[in-house]
Amino acid sequence: MAPEARFAVSLKNPDAVASIVASLRHVYGDEVARLMLVEGMSLANLIDAMFSAAPTHREAVRSITEGLDDFIISPDLGLMWHLRYIYADQPGSLHVVDMEIATPDGTLSSKDVWLRLSS
Repeated sequence: MAPEARFAVSLKNPDAVASIVASLRHVYGDEVARLMLVEGMSLANLIDAMFSAAPTHREAVRSITEGLDDFIISPDLGLMWHLRYIYADQPGSLHVVDMEIATPDGTLSSKDVWLRLSS
């Protein structure tokens, strides 16, 4: 029997990516989660999965923020971009409900940003 091929992926934030993978698996199941990581998903889908899964809201936001460094982002954002948090409507709320990416060329909503785990 031939040995199984293993690929080593060097992640910048392995704990954040592990949290993302666990949440995707919890919400969508193994096969769909694997497909989303390999083929891609919108940032909006990732946010929905993370907010629907086990981590607290704060942990989910942190995992998404830290994990973005390990994903290929489309469209290409260039060197200068900023993740902007959208907060709940209550005055003074620090409850993140969505994220968007601000670039020098404009702002992209979470539905316009496509993520694929880098390999």
